[in-house]
Amino acid sequence: MSSLVTTEGIVHYELDGRGNPVVLLHGWLNSWDVWRNTMLALSDEKRYRIYALDFWGWGESIKNAGQQFSLSSYASMVVQFMEALGVSRAPIIGHSMGGTVALTVALDYPEKVQKVAVVGSPIVGKSLNRLLNLAGRERIARLIWRVPHVLELVTWWVLARDGAETYKMIRRDVSHTTMEAFFQSINDLGRVDLRPRLGEIHIPVWGIFGKRDNIVNPNQASVMGQGIPHATIQVLQHSRHFPMCDQPEVFLDILSRFLAA
Repeated sequence: MSSLVTTEGIVHYELDGRGNPVVLLHGWLNSWDVWRNTMLALSDEKRYRIYALDFWGWGESIKNAGQQFSLSSYASMVVQFMEALGVSRAPIIGHSMGGTVALTVALDYPEKVQKVAVVGSPIVGKSLNRLLNLAGRERIARLIWRVPHVLELVTWWVLARDGAETYKMIRRDVSHTTMEAFFQSINDLGRVDLRPRLGEIHIPVWGIFGKRDNIVNPNQASVMGQGIPHATIQVLQHSRHFPMCDQPEVFLDILSRFLAA
């Protein structure tokens, strides 16, 4: 386990492999651990040094008091993280909220991003499952947070069909987060709309979406394709929100081609 101190808090991260740097970003209700198997597989190729970090308020990362948990703050966090480790420019791969953050980094700090891949990520916040959007309202979030059975019910309702292991992983990661990160980040994600700025992205972009995703509407694949005509879009027919779990071999093949392209 590694960590570094920034002006806004402590960033926990894991790394593996040797070679060119690659940055992995997790989604809401997750931690770096969603990338564990992906990291092991990519590091076996002996071409990449892979960094997977915890966003502030999630996993083992800690944000200073009074700070906000927003897409822009997470984008700034990624840049601070890269600069602290001497990574001048790298491919960034993000799952769910992490993919939206990756696109935000590409838009606001284009000099830091070599290429970007998003996995089941919302381009428009309204594409989120209704229950997730409700969790962004502070009153509802506090109710969910104060009554563990309600939090467990919401988690089960959204993720039950994603498999027992995924549900177990999410329950574990939620237990390590804070209420402020829980509702502030999803509130900001629910209000995002990147469509007006997608034309500013000129680096290679890949989008990977599960056709059966019930957390982020799969129509975001079309939204990305329309906004970034040069993007490579992959829709996995048998995947939901976690294609790295649903179709791991297919997913790893896509990521390997993305990195090698």
